[in-house]
Amino acid sequence: MSALSALSPKIDALAATAKSAVASAEELAKRGKIKETAQNFEASFLSVMMQQMFDGVKTSEPFGGGPGEEMFKSVLTDAMSKQVTKAGGIGLASTIQREMLKLQGLKE
Repeated sequence: MSALSALSPKIDALAATAKSAVASAEELAKRGKIKETAQNFEASFLSVMMQQMFDGVKTSEPFGGGPGEEMFKSVLTDAMSKQVTKAGGIGLASTIQREMLKLQGLKE
């Protein structure tokens, strides 16, 4: 029985380490999801801004205009906003991410 009692603290330490690893993996997953959500929000915000910006822009007939341009203008603004966000954005995603981390009780 003494050999079993000698192993008990080692088993407890191993269990604590395993719990810590699971908790840190869950925290990393949560942080990743928060970052992704903040970036998606910034991209959506930029897309709305760009759509408003391009509303008054008219292009000449041979290479633009018509119903096709109007239909695909939102696709273009979405793609541009995602690229701007991917390249660093306007700083909105980092601010949102920081606030979401605070709300979840996580440090930066």
